[in-house]
Formats: sequence, structure tokens, C-alpha cells
Amino acid sequence: MLSINNLAKRHGAQTLFADASISLAAGSRYGVVGANGSGKSTILRIISGEEEASEGEVNIAGRHQIGWLRQDHFAYEEIPIIDVVLMGNKELYDAMKEKEVLLANAEEHFDGDRYAELEDIVMRHDGYSQEAKAGELLEGLNIPTAVHDDPMSVLSGGYKLRVLLAQTLSSTPDILLLDEPTNHLDILSIRWLEKFLLQYRGCVLVVSHDRRFLNAICTHILDVDYELVSQYKGNYDQFEKAKVEHRNRQEAEIKKRKDEIADHRAFIDRFKAKATKARQANSRVKKIQKIVIEELPRSSRRHPNFNFKTTRPSGKKVVELDGIGKSYDDNTVLDKVSLTVERGDRLALIGPNGIGKSTLLKVMMGLCDPDEGSVEWGHETHRGYFDQDHSDVDRGSEETVMSWLWKHVPDQSNGFVRGRLAAVLFGRDDVDKKLRALSGGECARLVFARIGVALPNVLILDEPTNHLDFEGIEALAKGLENYDGTIVFVSHNRWFVEKLATRIVELKPDGMDDYRGNYREYLDHCGDDHLDVATVVEKARGKKHR
Repeated sequence: MLSINNLAKRHGAQTLFADASISLAAGSRYGVVGANGSGKSTILRIISGEEEASEGEVNIAGRHQIGWLRQDHFAYEEIPIIDVVLMGNKELYDAMKEKEVLLANAEEHFDGDRYAELEDIVMRHDGYSQEAKAGELLEGLNIPTAVHDDPMSVLSGGYKLRVLLAQTLSSTPDILLLDEPTNHLDILSIRWLEKFLLQYRGCVLVVSHDRRFLNAICTHILDVDYELVSQYKGNYDQFEKAKVEHRNRQEAEIKKRKDEIADHRAFIDRFKAKATKARQANSRVKKIQKIVIEELPRSSRRHPNFNFKTTRPSGKKVVELDGIGKSYDDNTVLDKVSLTVERGDRLALIGPNGIGKSTLLKVMMGLCDPDEGSVEWGHETHRGYFDQDHSDVDRGSEETVMSWLWKHVPDQSNGFVRGRLAAVLFGRDDVDKKLRALSGGECARLVFARIGVALPNVLILDEPTNHLDFEGIEALAKGLENYDGTIVFVSHNRWFVEKLATRIVELKPDGMDDYRGNYREYLDHCGDDHLDVATVVEKARGKKHR
């Protein structure tokens, strides 16, 4: 269906990848993985035609159509949601709109020949059923029928992304390109997307840092590393194991050759002066010359070290929320929420988008005033807050990474600040980078460095994994596992929730579940696997349609 031949991409002296040759088949789903900045999204842009390769070519068999998930959330603000979806098939959408104009002006002038041409386009694309299909796509992504005719501006950023996903799917592409499609999706929508992709008959390429998502859908992994694009069969866990085994075999072969050279040299050094052994020594010199050892390239993957420590323990009661209510105009997002967080809790706050999780964290931190209720913090609580929008980093600032972190610890030395930045992968040349030039992942790592130097005994984290790559997510989970304070966090990364949480609070439209145990135990307790079983989707839809 799609072949990549000798593909390369370079930015100046930097090579992202080279000599990439891969054939991609219909019915297969390829997870594209690699470190941030390694070239994952670049591969998708080259395939879609939005970016040119430095070398090589992309060949698409026959007349196969490409669907590309665009993440321009604000491109359609005044356009009805249903129309945004229908625009996924541009030829059909343009024909239907032109038909409407012809009919509206029919009393003054009616071009029958043009109308017939447009009608032919509509029939060829099965146009009269497309609005119903678009509605089903939106319903599947948990966008109710009642808002389908509203403009896009009524939706939050996460829901706008869902509409763009529906737009991509509505064109019924043969080849589907998805760049971080689970970002901003809640667990029900992620499960719906998994189910859709498992039934999709075309070819899928997806960039994602959601391990559970890749494990659920992938038949193959394309690993962008060592300036190469390597293909592995299986899901992410299978790839990870296979890659380690392959690297170990390569390293073992290199060691074997080095040992062989060392053995030859030892023989030469021992016997080169003996006339009776001279021929054998010369023979060994020739053998050494024939042994070629190619040093393995360094991986582009880098592992940060997130280090969180406390100055002193907090009191037993960390924070108490009593009857918290919050509305935005006519939309009530929190209704009399009461919750007590205790020292040592690792509390995951879960629930569908729009239910008020981030708002509750902001109320807890005093960044948002509740309409009713109260927040009372306990004795000796020192808070560290991670905002998913990185609002404390001024992305328009000329301030540098170094100066920004240093102002949070002005009594510390230059070496201390550089050391903490190096731990989160800001090297010698990176510390002078302007804040305005930082990527989302770099911002996240910088914020975690700031939290680390503050030594809080309570961490409030809102979607902390959103901009991190696999290595960053794993390092963050490790750092938080070693942290001896209290954690309250919101995350839709299922692996992260399962790895970290010891208490689950699920916000629901009709109340709240508070379960003291890990995520797997909570799923067993409530009888639904909110992350892995399709029944929860059907159950949610059943409630909605009653």
C-alpha cells in the first residue's frame, strides 16, 4: 500500500534519519516511536506531502487516499461542528455547498448542467448519508447530537481535537496518519479510538507516547533511533524486548571480535621475537587487519532524572475540600465535591473530559475561586504544582532556562543550578536557550526541575505526561515512586495511573467514587474496565440515551 525508499531527512548538519526503506501493508497498524525531536512527526509529514525529504521517495500504490489528523484547533471557530467533520471529504463538501447556493438563487438563475455535475459528485460519494455518518463519528467521540450544529468555538481544546479526528476519519482514507491522537482524549474516547482502529482495514501510522494504546492497537513498531528507522513486528512491549535483545546481540558480537583481536595481539607480543613463531605471528597480524569493528551508534533516546524530595513531612491531614461547587455560565463542572487527602496518598483523579478534574486541582491550589465550599490545607504543607499548560513558564519571554530556574533558588550556586538542569537533559549549550524557543517537552522538564528544587511535601500534577516521550514518562514515574510526600494527579495515561496510584477518585456526572487501592483493584471493585473493555463505552452510551 505504501513504500518508503532510501528516505532521509536532515536539518543542516543534523541527520534525523537516513536510508529508511520500509513497505507498509493494508490492515497493519504501525506505531512510530522515538525520542522527542528524533523525526517521528517528520515522517508523517513527508508521507502526507506536507514536508519534503532530503533524499529518497514515498510511493503510494494505486489511488489510495491519505487521511492526516491536523491539530489546528482554532481553524474552524465559526463553522458548525457537523460541517467541520463533513469537510474531511473536500470534494463532496464543496459540491454540497455549491448545490445549496444554486438552489438558493434558482429563481434568478439556475444552471441545470452544473447542478447535474454536482449531483453526480454527491452520488459518487454517497453524499446523502454522510451527515448521518458524521453524526455517528461525533457520538463515538462523546460529542452529543445536541451540539452538532453549534460552532466549533463552543468546545474546549480537547473536544476540538476530537472533531478534527472525526474530520480525518470521515474521508474514509486508505492510509491513516495520526500524530498523538490520544492527547486530550479521556479514557472512554481512547477506548473508542482503539476499537475503531482495530476494525480499520487500511494502513495506520500513529505517533504516540501512550504505551497502553500502542500495545492495544499496533501490529508493528517503527523505531526512529540511531539515525535509522527500524521495523519490529508486534506491539510496544514486544518491540521493547526485541530491541534490547538485538542490541545485546550486537554488543556481544563486538565483544567477541575485540576478544579475538586481544587474543591475536597477545600471541604476537609473546612470540614475535621467536623465529620459529614468526610466520604464525605475521598470520595473526593479517587476521587482525581483516577484522572490522563498527562501533554502534549512540541512541537518540535520553533518560532524564526527576528527583523529588521533601524538607519535612506534612501533617496527617494534607487538604480538606468541603462542598466545592463551580460553574461556568450554565455549565456546572463541580457539584458539592467533598474530599480529604491524607499524608502519603498517591491519589489519581480520573473521569471524562469536562467533568472538572483540572478545575478541582486549580481550586485546591487557590488558582480558581469556587462558587461555594471551602478548601483547608493542613499543617506544614508545602505545595508543588504542575499545570498542564505550563502557565508559569512565559513562552514569549527572552529569559533563559538558566536564569528562570536560578530565580527560584537565588541562594544556590551556579553549579547547583546547572546540575539540576543537566539532570533533566539541559546540557551546557541548552541552559542559555530562551524560554520562547522551548518545546512542550522541554517546558515540562524545566517545570519539574523547578518543583524539584522547591522541596515540596505535596505534589499537585495536572496531566504531567502530556509532552514527555517514553523515557521521560518512565523517569517521571520512577521519580514519583521514590518520592515520600503526597501526590494528587490527573492523567489519562493508563500505564502511568496504574504504575503510580494507590488511591482512585473518579468524578462522575452523578457523584464521586473514592477507592483506596490501586487502579487494577479499582477496576475489579467496580466491575468495569474503564480502559480496556468495550462494555463501559456501551454502558456510557446507554445512560446518555435514556
